[in-house]
Amino acid sequence: MTGPAPKSAPRPHRRPKKDPARMVAFTALRAVDERDAYANLILPSLLRKAEKNEGFERRDAAFATELVYGTLRMRGSYDAIIGACIDRPLSKVDPNVLDVLSLGAHQLLGTRIPPHAAVSATVELARVVLGDGRAKFVNAVMRKISTQDLDTWLEQVAPPYEEDAEDHLAVLYSHPRWVVAALWDSLGVWQPQHCGRTAVSELLAADNERPAVTLVARPGRSTAAELRDSLPAEESEAGRWSPYAVRLVEGGDPAVVPAVAENRAGVQDEGSQLVAAALAAAPVEGRDELWLDGCAGPGGKAALLAALAAQRGAALVASESQPHRAALVAKALHGNPGPYAVITADGLRPAWRPGSFDRVLVDVPCSGLGALRRRPESRWRRRPEDVANFGPLQRGLLESAIDATRPGGVVGYATCSPHLAETRVVVQDVLRGRSDLEYVDARPLLPGVPDLGEGPDVQLWPHLHGTDAMYLALLRKKS
Repeated sequence: MTGPAPKSAPRPHRRPKKDPARMVAFTALRAVDERDAYANLILPSLLRKAEKNEGFERRDAAFATELVYGTLRMRGSYDAIIGACIDRPLSKVDPNVLDVLSLGAHQLLGTRIPPHAAVSATVELARVVLGDGRAKFVNAVMRKISTQDLDTWLEQVAPPYEEDAEDHLAVLYSHPRWVVAALWDSLGVWQPQHCGRTAVSELLAADNERPAVTLVARPGRSTAAELRDSLPAEESEAGRWSPYAVRLVEGGDPAVVPAVAENRAGVQDEGSQLVAAALAAAPVEGRDELWLDGCAGPGGKAALLAALAAQRGAALVASESQPHRAALVAKALHGNPGPYAVITADGLRPAWRPGSFDRVLVDVPCSGLGALRRRPESRWRRRPEDVANFGPLQRGLLESAIDATRPGGVVGYATCSPHLAETRVVVQDVLRGRSDLEYVDARPLLPGVPDLGEGPDVQLWPHLHGTDAMYLALLRKKS
């Protein structure tokens, strides 16, 4: 007789393997969620720390970056899909679990990673950061998500366009509903002939694209040609609109450009370059000797203005209310050949006498809805009331800038938001209470740039111009 079959030995417990790129991505998402960190600030420090570990390569850094930014951009769409795969409200899901699922959803639906690998790697990450118990939940949800591609899921979870157009677009393009409504309203004012479903869809889709890194050659210190010559031909191209701009294509690294390392050039969106260049090109009456950047941090526009001023023998005063940002301005302006001063001062309590300046720029604090490509987390962090809360500060800073400008001088009001309540409405409210101002048509000062509207102020758009959605109004103080 044979005895009972021997019991098989229990499978030894396998410790989960840490994937360094996915760990960096998860840590970055948790910092964004828990501490309101900005991904563009927290991620570089996490990558520098990871790069000290043996085996962490450049491709790992690129992969972690794609995971973080891709997940943040598409979080609204992924939340809707995850919500369709679980039996509880998302608010009842632990935030750590939700971040793991969001990272997994992006790998499944937003990258070319094979589904089985995306599921396996996400479950492995869950075992590391959540434990085996919750990893089983992650495994079940990931397998449900993997049954359909992104387009099929969105068709299933988005409400029909005919029933709720704004909510439909919000789910499809991963924007809060109120942001969709605000952008659509603004597009209707600036581009009334192109503000239908197709146009607003193109705008929202452009917000989800990874923006090209754009360099700025600071006049008198470097040229766009020099920047391009310092890079392999396939890694750069001329800017579309700014004569100082060079766009890096995939693989281009600004750190290897000598002019950037020497502070003769910098990284700056082309829209910001156009704003500074337009203010510098606006005609003034009489002298042109002293310029002011009244909201100078972190220093990109101030550095370009200082270089342009130096070419004319003019001086720039760069004012910033926050000391740490004033330090960034000083760093950006270091080495400028012409005279300049960086001061820490509140624009609402000026440190200068009225009528001191020939040109004044105020790029005011705002909701940042024009830079959602660069700061995708802002779309989830901002609320409609934030726009209203910025209003008194924006009006106060514009009033102060006008007071700082001499008769015959020019004021530029700029903001990185297309929201009407932060742009044209602010300027019109201030103009309504004063008789000493007149508009300067800004459109001719952005030569070659199309689709600027009927003027005299201008609004740039990511889907039309490939820039952040910068707004600019130019005002001349009457003599």
